[in-house]
Amino acid sequence: MFGPKTHALQKRAQDVIPLGVNSNFRYWGDGITPYVQKAKGAYLWDVDGAKYIDYRMAFGPIILGHSFNEVDQKVIEEIQKGILFAMTSELEVEVVEMIVEMSPAIEMVRLACSGTESTMHAIRVARAYTGRDIILKFEGNYHGMHDHTLWSTYAPAESYGNARSPIPVPASSGIPKSMREFIITLPFNDVEGFERVMHSYGDQIAAVITEPCQGNCAAINPLDGFLELIRQRTEEHGCVFILDEVKTGFRIANGGAQEYYRIKPDLVTYAKALGNGYPVAAFGGKKEIMSIIGDGVAIGGTYTNNKPGVAAAYATLKLLKEKPILKTIENRGQRLMDGLKDIFEENDIPVAITGYPAMFSFSIGLDKVTNQREWTQSDRNLNLHLTEKAIEKGVMPDHDAREPWFLCYEHSDADIDETLNVYAEIVKEVKK
Repeated sequence: MFGPKTHALQKRAQDVIPLGVNSNFRYWGDGITPYVQKAKGAYLWDVDGAKYIDYRMAFGPIILGHSFNEVDQKVIEEIQKGILFAMTSELEVEVVEMIVEMSPAIEMVRLACSGTESTMHAIRVARAYTGRDIILKFEGNYHGMHDHTLWSTYAPAESYGNARSPIPVPASSGIPKSMREFIITLPFNDVEGFERVMHSYGDQIAAVITEPCQGNCAAINPLDGFLELIRQRTEEHGCVFILDEVKTGFRIANGGAQEYYRIKPDLVTYAKALGNGYPVAAFGGKKEIMSIIGDGVAIGGTYTNNKPGVAAAYATLKLLKEKPILKTIENRGQRLMDGLKDIFEENDIPVAITGYPAMFSFSIGLDKVTNQREWTQSDRNLNLHLTEKAIEKGVMPDHDAREPWFLCYEHSDADIDETLNVYAEIVKEVKK
């Protein structure tokens, strides 16, 4: 699938880096893991010089386009004044003011460096605010690499036990067994199960954390009313509702899922599209909750005001406010979603399209999908086969069918046409 320079670099990398990559998610397997040379706009080039239409977008952060000039110029301008300080700059305040202005549920914000940090901090604040320890999360949702929520994310569905009494499964060795007593897991969109758990344990739960859609499991959408139910029951039981917008924030609407679904959680987490690829994240929410930070609640980090990330966030948010960026992405993404659905239907292949035009997935062999347990019944082998054929023809979705397709502002109508032409060809080939 990739050329000799790629294979040679992987072999070299594996001598000094575990798996030859700096995040497990970047490893596809021996001999098939891509290594990048450069990226610009909607395209990237591997180390062998092959060019691809990129639908991975660095797992979602690239909302404008790779190496977007206006963002990069703002970063260059700002880092020439210094990169990191043991004090706060006005630019940080301006970034936070824009987040508050754009996000319906946000009154106060703290910056961070990654999605993992933002969810970890939000959980600590929720526990401090409620005086409780238990976190409820949903199977298939990924909330970062910390021990508090790295449960029931990627394990085989059969290991989760019966849906009425799920077994929380750690996603890694090295997570203390004692963490198990602080986590409750449920299938996503399980209304009856959620009602039952809240009735039994609601007064012991510090926070319910969820993504608006299952961002690491085919972008599965919430059922109508599911997020609203979480909002209602958490209010009744004094729990904190944490909406993890690391993937949807500043991507599916300027105000994220809060705007899209017209819902107001207590705390919200951000990263990815906030800085168009630069290292910046944030968490925020109600002033009443956020105000406890510093009053016996420790939240900090040396790099939380790193100038490249802060400057990139400033430029990215400013562009999102001033130009119809997300509307443009929505129009092109919708055409891509509709076109792919038509291609599968024309070839009599059942498919469930889930997510939003700016980040979507398709589950082959299913008519609908509402949670990870159902998704595991999809034809992942066919999906992988199509992905590898698409990559050979210069179109690159993720190798892992759980990861959504991401679009950016610089994906053109011609890119959409080319992608649909490629899929029309390879789906027909596979069908034969």
